[in-house]
Formats: sequence, C-alpha cells, structure tokens
Amino acid sequence: MQNYINGRWQVTTGTSEIELVNPCNEKVLMRYITASTQDVDDAVFAAHQALNSWSTSKPIERAHWLNKIADQLELAKSKLIELSHLNNGKSSEQARVDVENSIQCYRYYADLVQKTAFSQITQCEDGTELIHLKNSVGVVALITPWNFPLITSAWKIAPALAAGCTLIFKPSELVPLPEYEFTKILDEIQFPQGVFNLILGDTTAAQHLVNHVDVNKVSFTGSTEVGIHVMQAAARSVKRVTLELGGKSPILILHDADLDEAVDKALGGMFYNSGQMCSATSRLLVHQSIADRFYQKFKSAVESMSLGADLVGPSSMGPITTLKQFHKVHEYLTIARNEKLQSLIDLNQIHLPKLGFFIKPHVFIDVPTNSRLWKEEIFGPVICCRTFANEEEAIKLANDSDFGLAATIITGSVEHGKTIAKRLRSGHIWINSFQMIQPNSLWGGFKKSGIGRELGESGLNSYLEENIITI
Repeated sequence: MQNYINGRWQVTTGTSEIELVNPCNEKVLMRYITASTQDVDDAVFAAHQALNSWSTSKPIERAHWLNKIADQLELAKSKLIELSHLNNGKSSEQARVDVENSIQCYRYYADLVQKTAFSQITQCEDGTELIHLKNSVGVVALITPWNFPLITSAWKIAPALAAGCTLIFKPSELVPLPEYEFTKILDEIQFPQGVFNLILGDTTAAQHLVNHVDVNKVSFTGSTEVGIHVMQAAARSVKRVTLELGGKSPILILHDADLDEAVDKALGGMFYNSGQMCSATSRLLVHQSIADRFYQKFKSAVESMSLGADLVGPSSMGPITTLKQFHKVHEYLTIARNEKLQSLIDLNQIHLPKLGFFIKPHVFIDVPTNSRLWKEEIFGPVICCRTFANEEEAIKLANDSDFGLAATIITGSVEHGKTIAKRLRSGHIWINSFQMIQPNSLWGGFKKSGIGRELGESGLNSYLEENIITI
C-alpha cells in the first residue's frame, strides 16, 4: 500500500512493517511498510500549498465535492462493507450502518456549508461598519482509531473540507483498508490535489504530524492517555485541538422502566461492536426495587448471545479487533477474578468460536466503586452493575467518574428523564434510545472524555477561525 500525497500515490520511504490480521479467523491479510517522517513532511507541504485555493473556494464548490464523495460511497458500499468486515471484524450488518452513516455525514455538511454565513456585515449606530468573517483554520491533521472506520473519519473529514481546510489524514495503522479504499474513491473522482492527503503511518508518523510546525489544528480520536500527549505536543505551537477520548458511560434504569426495553438498551449500549465503543454504557445502575427482575431478564438475554464472524441481530457479537486489545480485556478479567467480583451469568452457556479474537460477554454485579473495572475504560464486552436506592444516589454514582462522554436513561416518563439528563455531566445523553448519533447532533465529552465537539454546526465551527474588520 502507498501513501496518497498531492493527488498521487507515492511509495513510502519508511522501514517499519505492519501486519494486518483478520480478527475473525486470525489469518494474515497483508503486510505493508508504514510512512516515514519524510512522508509526513511531504503531505503537510502538499496540504499547505493547496490551502489558499481551497480555503478561498466558494461554499457551493466545496458542497459539490462533498456530495460527489457521498455519491461514490453509495456506489462502493458493498466493497467498503467487505473491507470493514475483513479488517475490523465487524459484522456486515454493523459495517453497513457505518458506511450509511458516513454518507449521511458528507451530505449533511454539503448542505450546511451552503447555509453558513462566512461573512456578515453589521452597521452600528455611530456609523461604524463591522465585517464578521469565518475563515478556515488552515492545515489540519486528522487521526482516527480502529473501532469505527469510515464513520469516525467522516466526522472529521467532512466538516474540515466544508470549512475550507486542507488535511492530512492518518487512520489506524491496524485497520487502514476501508480508509484506503475511501482514498481510492477520491483519486477516481479527481479530488483537488493536495487538499486531502493520506498517511499510512504508525505512532512515529502520528507524533511527527502532531508536532509539525505547519499543522494548524489536530483532531484526534482515541484513548485519554494518548490524547493527553497530543494536547501537550500541540501546546508547544499553540495548535487548535479537538480531542474525542475515553469513556466509562452509565446507563440508569429507573424504577418505572419497562424491563424488556431496559434489557434491549443495556445489551445494545454495551455489546454492540463487541463493547469497543468509547460510549459503551459499561456502568449499569438499576433501581433496587426492580433489580432482581431486571437481572433475571438480563442474565437470560446475555446467556443467549451468539459469537461469530458475521452474525446478524442484536443478540450476536463479533471479535475484538486487535490482538493487543484482546489481551488487554483479558487482563481486566484477571483483575475481576483477583477482586472476586460476582458474575451474573453462567459463561458455560455461551459458545466460543475456535478461531478469532472472541471474548465472551461478562456481567458483574455489586461491583465496588473502587474496583478498577468500575473506574477504568476496558473497551471490551464487560459491564459492571450496581443498584441504587433513589435518584440522588443514581445521579451521584453516574457523575462520579473521570469521564463524561455519554449516558443513557431508561424511564417510564420521558419528561422525568429530561429532568435527570440535565443533571448528568455527559456530552451525549439518550433517553429510552439506542445509541443513535445524527450528523446534525453533537459529539464530545466532559472531563477526561475530551475537548471540543464534533458533528452539527459545532463540528463545522471547530475548523473555523473568526475575525472581524472594523471600518
């Protein structure tokens, strides 16, 4: 595989090799050489050279290209789904959702950029004229993780292009195949040279990109630990940053909740994508008056789950995407045994495939709040549960976390749920809902879950700088 720089495919000058593995069967898909720091320099230079023409282009022109990308993604949907399944381990069903959501995102920003006022004139009473301008932030570095290829990149690429930014895109080195195919699409439609550049690099390339003096903004999605390093590096040159980091999200099941609905939302919020979601509702809080009945239904549902390579439905689960993450989740399961945490389910009821990075779903109840499993992001199919006596206790437990990315409330009264939602320190809150994220909504977290917001108008504004001319 090659980097894509200044509208051309270029052989990497790096020396490090990456092995891509199909997590469903552990077979090697391919090996490739990762980008060097020189490749990064070339990509940044290309983006810098293309900035003036792209940033001064008309919004309708940028909207045209965004819609053209969406059109081509529609045509390539089957290929993108296949690559996501092979490289990431997602089921074809979940990969299809990712592709369709990414298409919606490009179309949303194509529409929004045409409605955005990039220049506004205000006449003051004293005769002064104010010209309020919104400008591209400049050259941006976009770095995405391996858990949601195509969609996490769309959340960055679409608003960055709409805002008039030129960019260097570094996807996960472990799951680059869907994004590589995406880049082929841009090449086929002859996307303007230098505006979009792809770097297939590892940590070394990412660090060089973040430190680069000619990069004006970094948008990073990944772990909190790495996000801290990104923020520190960006501070040296006062780069703008958007950080979408870790989570340890709660799901609150109130006393008047419909139990079947609560089970469905708990299953989806935790075990979708095998729990590899920064928004995974991995801390479950259930009112003590319904806890026994909920646990009984939840136990049956989890024990009925099927593990496999490409299964369909909410009661199925695929593999962990990488071997490193597979081992990390098992380290937490070892901690659970050492802490003597109480398992709700009988793991013998769940069949484990012979090959692949599969991990059975785990449910622990009455987990102490000082347990590492309660406090730390696991990024796998492990959920910790506690009961609460009243809503004050539930809200306190929900907010008692270093993270604040998302939360879910299950209640018999939506109005009551809204009242509780206003007291939760979380960036995105669902009430009686699966984790749907609309392109015109908002994404980002409080506390150690990140800085800034993606999606919606906030996502576009994060790639703009404002200034004013006074006459």
